[in-house]
Amino acid sequence: MRLNKFISESGYTSRRGADKLIEQKRVKVNGKVAGLGVQVSPGDVVLVDGNRLANSSAEQLVYLVLNKPYGITSTSEKNVKGNIIDFVNYPLRIFHVGRLDKESTGLIMLTNDGDIVNKILRSENKHEKEYVVSVDKPITPEFLKTMAAGVNIGGEKTLPCTITQNSKFEFTIILTQGLNRQIRRMCEALGYEVVTLNRIRIMNIHLKNLPIGQWRDLTKKEKEQLFKDLGHQ
Repeated sequence: MRLNKFISESGYTSRRGADKLIEQKRVKVNGKVAGLGVQVSPGDVVLVDGNRLANSSAEQLVYLVLNKPYGITSTSEKNVKGNIIDFVNYPLRIFHVGRLDKESTGLIMLTNDGDIVNKILRSENKHEKEYVVSVDKPITPEFLKTMAAGVNIGGEKTLPCTITQNSKFEFTIILTQGLNRQIRRMCEALGYEVVTLNRIRIMNIHLKNLPIGQWRDLTKKEKEQLFKDLGHQ
């Protein structure tokens, strides 16, 4: 396979990031500095800044769903206490798909398939993410209408979304974009404070009854639908 794909699938960085590393002559294949377009075969040794990368295509590709607890940070940085990788403690090297705030709970995917990560994170694909949110004061019709139409946060108006009131203080919202702390900032702009925020779905992957703090493998049916929606082969 092409070298940039190999690096991406190792989880080190995206294909674009891999191209930059190659251009900066920081990548070696079998002891030689590699150029763009180099092909990598099974058994080849790939080093980035002297560190060997695992060939994830030769490993078992894993796709996990975690019900993230409160207080766990969506980072692979080992020096961060409570990082999600140490929390899951999976035997293979994996990385999280997107983020959930430390204060937020719910569904987050982890995998060692770099291509899947890149495809899910591309905002232009408009993938749905569903959350159940509680706030600090009664929800009004005006709040629901404004949230659905889009809210100005940080000089940018959020995309229209679907929102449904569940109770006096709780609503369900479906987003198709992933701005930093988006729901919290939308609520703050309208004078509300988020009390709890729980993600229950990404695309066709549902949290369902997965206990908090536990993870599971995606089912065969879930993977097939996910790959189909992403155009992933």
